[in-house]
Amino acid sequence: MLTVSNYHYIREDFKTKYPSIFGVSPSSFKKQLKLLKNQGDFISSKNLIENEHRILTSKENYILITFDDGLKEQVHFGFSILNELSIPALFFVNSINYQEQKISTVHKIHLLRSKIESEIILKRIESKYISKLKFLDIAKIKAIYIYDDEKSAVLKYILNFILDYKEREEVVNELFSNYFNENEMLNYLYMTTNNLQELAGLGYLGSHTHSHYPLGLLPSKQIANELEHSKKYLENLTKTKIETVAYPYGTEEACTAEVSKLAALAGYKFGFTTKRGVNNNTKNKLLLNRFDCNDIIGGKNYKS
Repeated sequence: MLTVSNYHYIREDFKTKYPSIFGVSPSSFKKQLKLLKNQGDFISSKNLIENEHRILTSKENYILITFDDGLKEQVHFGFSILNELSIPALFFVNSINYQEQKISTVHKIHLLRSKIESEIILKRIESKYISKLKFLDIAKIKAIYIYDDEKSAVLKYILNFILDYKEREEVVNELFSNYFNENEMLNYLYMTTNNLQELAGLGYLGSHTHSHYPLGLLPSKQIANELEHSKKYLENLTKTKIETVAYPYGTEEACTAEVSKLAALAGYKFGFTTKRGVNNNTKNKLLLNRFDCNDIIGGKNYKS
């Protein structure tokens, strides 16, 4: 069986005016890896690709470490710890940050929410799109965003699943330009192309699509483009094969059967969702389960 643990931000200090950027500290990351080492054997993407049947059907526990979003702090802190412990990993990146020199909207949202209250963003959305907010299922929203207070959870859901990408970007970009310089934050947030080439050379690089959109909510043609574009860009940049993809957001809405079929057609061999659970004799390698690091041993929400 395969257990996948996923990470995003990894930094020493998460203090902001309004808490909105969460992750693990380097010491917590290292501690969790040591605990996981007693739970099974760590594998690389190469191991998974070459031994998929044995890994996915075995009673033994195999563990894969992943990071989403291509953040510079993942290399600065996470990569060095992984090397120290001789543990492989997979880093999923978005090509838009490099090819178009744009900050992903999801990270603009995180940064904005660290500066201003969620209520301010919600009011701006309501002033423009109140008709789209009439039938929100609060119970469903809270079940998806289990680590957030209700207001923050509602805001995240509206931005990720109610507004279309053009509407979302209009609201976010308008606010973001009032508080941040995009070029400065771009260099601060993301790995360099040299980082990507180094990771790819080790077999540690995967696609997180081009634009970090919830694929299942897009038209088929755009889903295919998001998957194919990032794969082609990363392969041309690194001169390696990109055979794994992690779907942004990773929920049922974002990871439909159509998404997995189009990922297979694009040439990916494995795809990762954010559905919690181990992978045991799975039938669809393009819709693998993946735990948030907080939900497994050593995580702040883990219950034995």
